[in-house]
Amino acid sequence: MAKILCILSAIVFVVKTDDVSEFNATITAVNMTLNSTVNRTIAFKTPVFSLFSTTTTTANKPVLGKKNMRKKNADDKRIDQDEDGKHETKNGTADAKKEPDCPPLGLKSLRVDDSQFQASSYLRMGLGPHRARLNIQSGIEDGDMYDGAWCAKYEDQHQWLQVDALRPTLFTGVILQGRNSIWSWDWVETYKVQLSNDSETWKTCMNGTEEAVFVGSRNEPETPYLALFPQPAVARWIRINPQTWYWNGTICLRAEVLGCPLPDPDNVWQHFSEKLSGSKDNLDFRHHNYKEMRKLMKAVNEECPRITRIYTIGKSYTGLKLYVMEISDNPGKHELGEPEFRYVAGMHGNEVVGRELVLNLMQYICREFRRGNPRIVRLVTTTRIHLLPSMNPDGYETAFEKGSELAGWALGRYSYEWVDMNHNFPDLNNIMWDAKENDTDMVKTANHYIPIPEYYTKEDAFVTPETRAVISWMQDIPFVLSANLHGGELVVTYPFDCTRDWAPQENTPTADDSFFRWLATVYASTNLVMANPDRRICHSEDFQQHNNIINGGAWHTVPGSMNDFSYMHTNCFEVTVELSCDKFPHASELPTEWENNKESLLVYMEQVHRGIKGVVRDKMTKKGIADAIVKVEDLDHDIRSAADGDYWRLLNPGEYKVTVWAEGYFPSMRRCNVGTEARPTICDFILIKTPRQRMNEILAKGGRLPQDLQLKLRALRLRKLRASTKAINQRRKHSRKARGTRFARAPRPLTPLA
Repeated sequence: MAKILCILSAIVFVVKTDDVSEFNATITAVNMTLNSTVNRTIAFKTPVFSLFSTTTTTANKPVLGKKNMRKKNADDKRIDQDEDGKHETKNGTADAKKEPDCPPLGLKSLRVDDSQFQASSYLRMGLGPHRARLNIQSGIEDGDMYDGAWCAKYEDQHQWLQVDALRPTLFTGVILQGRNSIWSWDWVETYKVQLSNDSETWKTCMNGTEEAVFVGSRNEPETPYLALFPQPAVARWIRINPQTWYWNGTICLRAEVLGCPLPDPDNVWQHFSEKLSGSKDNLDFRHHNYKEMRKLMKAVNEECPRITRIYTIGKSYTGLKLYVMEISDNPGKHELGEPEFRYVAGMHGNEVVGRELVLNLMQYICREFRRGNPRIVRLVTTTRIHLLPSMNPDGYETAFEKGSELAGWALGRYSYEWVDMNHNFPDLNNIMWDAKENDTDMVKTANHYIPIPEYYTKEDAFVTPETRAVISWMQDIPFVLSANLHGGELVVTYPFDCTRDWAPQENTPTADDSFFRWLATVYASTNLVMANPDRRICHSEDFQQHNNIINGGAWHTVPGSMNDFSYMHTNCFEVTVELSCDKFPHASELPTEWENNKESLLVYMEQVHRGIKGVVRDKMTKKGIADAIVKVEDLDHDIRSAADGDYWRLLNPGEYKVTVWAEGYFPSMRRCNVGTEARPTICDFILIKTPRQRMNEILAKGGRLPQDLQLKLRALRLRKLRASTKAINQRRKHSRKARGTRFARAPRPLTPLA
């Protein structure tokens, strides 16, 4: 911090001050920037993955720039010799942690524009300097416009990648990564850094009296490596100058730069003229690990106890609970006619934007409800909302441990058992399609409530405990609408995700394709980034040509997705929202992410009130009839009534012929008109039981009464799944206890939420 103060003081006195007022304005701007810098410094917590090294003319002896690194303590250091005979000094292990001085400049998050990149040369346009962004992904084939790195045209030590920060910046470090490609194997192993204030005169970053050489990638191209500078330095331009690279590859890299923006000496009013960024909502904008997530949820519950309830739906493989926040005017109870809505985030543990948005959303709804915001009050009093911020807490903790810039593209994506949960649900699509192909009577083929296959209910089925918990949750609550929040792109996808005949890409619409397209459009058109026609594409695919929505199968086939399972096994319609190009943005980006998505999150929830709803009742008893089939003419997808007889059928505006049937009852038909307003049309149904005389006639002729065998099979498979889940959980619990007795110091469990 003393170094930062000295640098800022120097900047102040260099500024030409013609009068006292101008000088005071400069002092104020610098002080405000210093406070901002200090806050960002505290907020940025990322582990150091690699340290700088230098080559010297005296026995290759390394010279370290940090005071604590100068101590010759054999227990804290080890010296490894690489293949070229050079020595590199590492502080303990590669996972040693340190807090970098400044946050990312924004190469990874796209805050740095393509025009701010330059390079000495590039192999082709698809490998140009604008592709040198940390974690950027290439297309399927090399050679197009969207390859996965900057690659120099020539292989020599005069190549460089240059970034213009647009203003004086206190640079503190660089993060480097190799090329993303399934065909090529390229990375930079060591590099130098040069700085400039005019882009013409360059000064090399020094380590004492020698030019510092920093360690880049090692052995593979995907792991990000962080190098902190021996001394922070102020400049506007920064260059990365590769020195050595993979022997069987070429000069290719992806990068992020750490730097604190400072006031421009030539524009003392810059601080005041810049637009305020972030959010006006006073929410907890930071990354929350498991413990902090629990604290936040508990705080919201204590702030709004009348409309919130915290419950769990199960545990992860390592025993972390899957917490859900319920928001309703009558929490803990399903109210007749009130639709149930859910947001699920964190299925892929390293896609963290959804997790933080859901946590922000529960804070926002609580506070706005207390303020009497009419929109929020109406939403809470007419909808039962369920928010699951972390479906894969094990994966998130893995990514969180590395930090936002060093987790890479895939670390933490999978479950503890290395399962992609979005491929872990039962594949009901092909079961339905095969049945339709083999059944001559298409009318009798099930198009909804398709039972879980028998193999899936076995104890040895490769199904994660998190997936089992979510499936059981879906059975317990009659959800109507949902969204699965992901990250890494900017697009909304809708079912079907799985293609027919295993085609890698094929538009595969559902019977409700028009309504799914509406749902996707509602979110995409109100998202501030997706709706921006001038935005840069994230990686290699331009979804703006599809208005930022796409059928899941048309993008890439995903058998066993949660979207498809939700649609075919329950009444719930679900889309996937890819929220951000950056899967794990720095905490400083979270206020902007909230503003980009706030309206989308709210307006999407309000869509649960479109279409028709009502109650199916017995004419004699007036009681609701559970599991009655609600069929809309010309839509080959039915839904069922809930336990109390209430139902919700999402529909676009129009007139519909609706027929309701239940076992032991005559069917009933009526026409229902759906308007353009975001409120449902009430369509109640009264069913009359089949006369006993008619039943006796059927039985006397040796016939069989019509039975809802599909419903019975569905219930049976669910019971088997829950039984196998219980047996697995008991074995896992005993195993954890056994491990605990073998270790003297077992980790202390967290205090459960109230």
